[in-house]
Amino acid sequence: MRQSLGAEHDALLFDLDGTVYRGGEVIEGAESTISRVRQAGVSVRYVTNNASKPPEEVAAALNELGVAATVPEVSTSAQAGAALLAERVPPGSPVLVVGTGALAEELANVGLSPVRGADSAPVAVIQGHSPHTTWADLAEACLAIRGGAVWVACNRDATLPTERGELPGNGALVTALGEATGSSPLVAGKPERTLLDRAVNTADALRPMLVGDRLETDILGAYRAGIPSMMVLSGVSTPAELLAAPVECRPTYVAADLTALEAPAETTMIAEQAGWKVDVTGSGLSLAAVSAAGFGAAIGSPGEWTGLTALRALCTARWAVGSGETTVTPEDSTAEAVLRELGLLGFDDERFGTSAVG
Repeated sequence: MRQSLGAEHDALLFDLDGTVYRGGEVIEGAESTISRVRQAGVSVRYVTNNASKPPEEVAAALNELGVAATVPEVSTSAQAGAALLAERVPPGSPVLVVGTGALAEELANVGLSPVRGADSAPVAVIQGHSPHTTWADLAEACLAIRGGAVWVACNRDATLPTERGELPGNGALVTALGEATGSSPLVAGKPERTLLDRAVNTADALRPMLVGDRLETDILGAYRAGIPSMMVLSGVSTPAELLAAPVECRPTYVAADLTALEAPAETTMIAEQAGWKVDVTGSGLSLAAVSAAGFGAAIGSPGEWTGLTALRALCTARWAVGSGETTVTPEDSTAEAVLRELGLLGFDDERFGTSAVG
């Protein structure tokens, strides 16, 4: 029996929003897949760019959803941000917090002194997501940064996925503060390495893999950390963005959701597919269905559907071409239906270029 993709690694680093759950609802199959990963002896780490909650609360929320988690398995961008500052400023230094009490607590845990106002002469500013951040909070941070304080952003995610849709994330307010100060922060969370390195080190992993839904944070982060990645289509990034992704944002595998970890690696890897013929033409790519039977052994595997095999075939051909404008056209009715399902009918790099992935 062939080994599953998940079992090929000694640690799996899971993004949360859009990967394990969406808003307050667990994504179908995530609970059982993570349970079986554990049974195979693979270490589990949850790596989240959301700095609003302490690890204890994140682990408790996962357990309430039926997804097993312990506090040491959780790595947050708040922890990474505090660690980043502890390397750069003296112990006991005042640090202005734009974020929740959980972020302030992480600063205290590394021996720094959290404050809330610029009048406290902070030597640094740390900024993480909080639904209660106000103009007054940004104003205090603006004064401190203009005064020379080191500025660390826990993450630069422009949006935050919720059950109501995409809402402003920490990155949106980081951008506002950057415009006001003319400065750019150090970033602790994905796609930078601090958060991922912490997770890998706590698992003592030699063969880790990251699983996430965002090209510009999860997949780019894995690339910078030098580890393989699997993109799931259960969250933010789309097939069109994947097809247009620059080299550093290209995952090793793509799947509908976490259940693909239970299938052999070759069924999920981005590679040529038996059921599809992709030709490189003068204007771009053409897609044709070879045969219904040729859609491959992957169909029927966990988390699989016909469109995924076409997407993998298209990515393989598109990425081999390199940069430049590309269009995708169907050669038959089956290909047309699949491209429509993927949101790729009428695909054009001018609309889905690198700007789509930050």
